[in-house]
Amino acid sequence: MEFILKMLNLQFMLFALMMVGVIANKVHIITSQNRKSFSDLLINLVLPCNIVNSFLSKVEISDRFFRNCVLMLLLSSGIQIFATFISKILFARFEKKKKNIMSYGLICSNSSFIGLPIAETLYGSIGVMYTSIYQIPTRFTMWTAGLSLFTCVDKKDAFKKLAKHPCIIAIFVGFFLMLLPVSLPSFLQDTISSISRSTIVLSMLVIGAILAEADIRTIFTKEVLYYTAIRLLLFPLFIFAVLQPFHLDSLLISICVIMSGMPAGSTTSVLADKYNCDPAFASQIIFVSTLFSIFTIPVLGMLL
Repeated sequence: MEFILKMLNLQFMLFALMMVGVIANKVHIITSQNRKSFSDLLINLVLPCNIVNSFLSKVEISDRFFRNCVLMLLLSSGIQIFATFISKILFARFEKKKKNIMSYGLICSNSSFIGLPIAETLYGSIGVMYTSIYQIPTRFTMWTAGLSLFTCVDKKDAFKKLAKHPCIIAIFVGFFLMLLPVSLPSFLQDTISSISRSTIVLSMLVIGAILAEADIRTIFTKEVLYYTAIRLLLFPLFIFAVLQPFHLDSLLISICVIMSGMPAGSTTSVLADKYNCDPAFASQIIFVSTLFSIFTIPVLGMLL
């Protein structure tokens, strides 16, 4: 019961922030013109700080957990490769913009904003550690294969453009800082952490502002419900069915399944808005998948 109450509180907070974004749009604080500036701020500053910050906690891993940590890294990498591949098949029949958004939404879940608090509630600090390791391949995939879904460049220029992206640079900076034997000065680490904490607020405000311009009657479409069913139920249950026969550590399986069942990541809408790829539809799949995750995440948690 405590887990369900904490999870509901977190989910309702996200919806409240989205509603603030809706109101801000209605009273013309966030308009279609200045919303691009919010998206640029997120992409070029806030999200890179969020990525770097995720590598700054130097968790001391004992020998008995080292094998599980390496295994979690491999499992997450396999899940990301599979998500990238299967998304091309599952969403092939949709028009290009919607197909790209749904593919990115399958590659990039909300495993940071919702996943980490839920992992801590269910499994404590060890759950947070494994979830953080799980997110390393996710971070890389979402800003490489995921970002390439929104860029309009040929294959020769794609790698150069991705390599220069602030979030890609942040991944390598984060890895470098994580491996350093010394920490950053406290004031600099606190600055990065402070900017990072604004990620969820700015993301939800942008999503709410975009949602305010969408026709509410078109939110629960067949496409949106089809994506939501795959994202929240079919995908995590398939991961569970594949991993269960290998008799791995039950905690590793649980983290992989729970994180695979998170709703669409907020960056889905942010990137769709920045690259003019139907941001209203992106906000719809975030809204509906987050709404239904209120019910599906507790179900997955109880099954595990």
